Amino acid sequence: MKKRFFTVAFLFTAALAIGQTSVRGYVFEDANKNGKKDRSEKVLAGVAVSNGVEVVQTDDKGLYELPLTGDNQIFVIKPSQYATVLDQYNLPASYVTHKPKGSPTGTKYEGVAPTGKLPKEVNFGLIAQEESADFKAFIFGDPQPYSLEELDYFKKAVVDEVKNKTEGISFGISLGDLVGDKLDLHTPYKEVMKEVGLPWYNVMGNHDMNYEATEDIYSDETFEKNFGPANYAFNYGDAHFIVLDDILYPHPIKKKGYLGGFRQDQLDFVKNNLKFVPKDKLVVISFHIPLFVGNEKHFDQESRQQLLDILKEHENILLLSAHTHYQMHQFYTKEQGWSGIKPLHEYNVGTTSGDWYSGEFNELGVPASTMRDGTPRGYATLVVKGNQYELDYKVSGESDDYKMELFMPKVIADKKANNYQVYTNVFMGTEKDLVQYRIDGGEWKEMKKEESFDPSFYAAVQKYDLTEKLLTGKKPSHPIKSSHLWSAKLPFNIGLGEHKVEVKVTDMFGREHIEHKTYRIEKSK
Repeated sequence: MKKRFFTVAFLFTAALAIGQTSVRGYVFEDANKNGKKDRSEKVLAGVAVSNGVEVVQTDDKGLYELPLTGDNQIFVIKPSQYATVLDQYNLPASYVTHKPKGSPTGTKYEGVAPTGKLPKEVNFGLIAQEESADFKAFIFGDPQPYSLEELDYFKKAVVDEVKNKTEGISFGISLGDLVGDKLDLHTPYKEVMKEVGLPWYNVMGNHDMNYEATEDIYSDETFEKNFGPANYAFNYGDAHFIVLDDILYPHPIKKKGYLGGFRQDQLDFVKNNLKFVPKDKLVVISFHIPLFVGNEKHFDQESRQQLLDILKEHENILLLSAHTHYQMHQFYTKEQGWSGIKPLHEYNVGTTSGDWYSGEFNELGVPASTMRDGTPRGYATLVVKGNQYELDYKVSGESDDYKMELFMPKVIADKKANNYQVYTNVFMGTEKDLVQYRIDGGEWKEMKKEESFDPSFYAAVQKYDLTEKLLTGKKPSHPIKSSHLWSAKLPFNIGLGEHKVEVKVTDMFGREHIEHKTYRIEKSK
């Protein structure tokens, strides 16, 4: 795909507005790509524009008008078959910030400088492009570097690989925690990410916030300075994408820390936006903190339920989150308050930082950083086919077909050895998968799904405690129970010698993956 770079100045004309109670302008096809609305250029009707809460569509003259409610991000919701201009970092320049007095002062990291008054017209120029209903997008969980050194790990392990795999990929999304608290790393992060060479959308995470904020609406000031709106939407192909900041900070009850959840203005934006989205269209919603994980204290239940109620009439929805530093799929039903026509799928994506850049160094000079559930560091690909989707996960530095890890003994005795198992960690495993095994080409038998520690990762952690020689890297985090682990007993009475174990996974999308290992049976001593 050809990339186009223009200045953000194209977005609006120079005449100053009289009064600041509303904003109006045109959406047009910028055929000559000069960033200006010329007389001969076509205006675009039916394009959605938002002030962050209200959403309107342009009329047959391409005109929109929205109220101003103080500080606003004014943005066009990119329609299908059109591209927004990209800035120097490949970030969509599809917005204008309206903060006449700027962000609150006194924060460690700067927010938005005073913008003054808006011009008389805020016009959005779009560039025609071909978009197929079938497309792919990269999905990154938590890059989260706490230093330039860790940012370099991210570059070497993930970005340097991904930038050579962009053929057939339309854009990418990072699901928050773009950096680790040090917001002056936002720009170095953008410098690294622009090497991917794709339009890139960013979600705000709890480590991207201004911790001095006394109200949640001010927790994203530096994020807005560096990335633009924290809540927005766009279309690609036949799919609709919504990005939300789902962190309430400070915690609305404890007044310290944060809580997963949404403000009412965010929920209003989602509701107002979806009025213009057909009920059968694929809607992909990206945020940082998963809706359900562990106990119920991590997320505001009232605002979560409001979101579920807003979404219930839409037939095809995928939720994408990160935050946990492990990988998990959840399917919500009435038990979780979901009343849609089919279970609501949330994919909690494994992270590009893995287990916070821990573990022994590999051949790239980068920590192995396997996650606590045994999922290796990597990134996901969203595969959209009309209003349906598939998901894939690529382990960084490994072949494309590395989808599972088998853990089993290398040798067992031919007597009294009935407690040996083969464990299979299916990195993208879900409750809908069928996982089978067979020995020496025999009959396929179903493996047992269990929630337990991944034994391979457990051994990697224990290595740091048992070694007498100092290991490279920092000790990994404590293991947690994996949601995608299967096991089966290994037979010991099938004859001496080497035996082949094959594991076959048929995933929720009907795809088959096969892996194998061997073990040896020796005469008991």
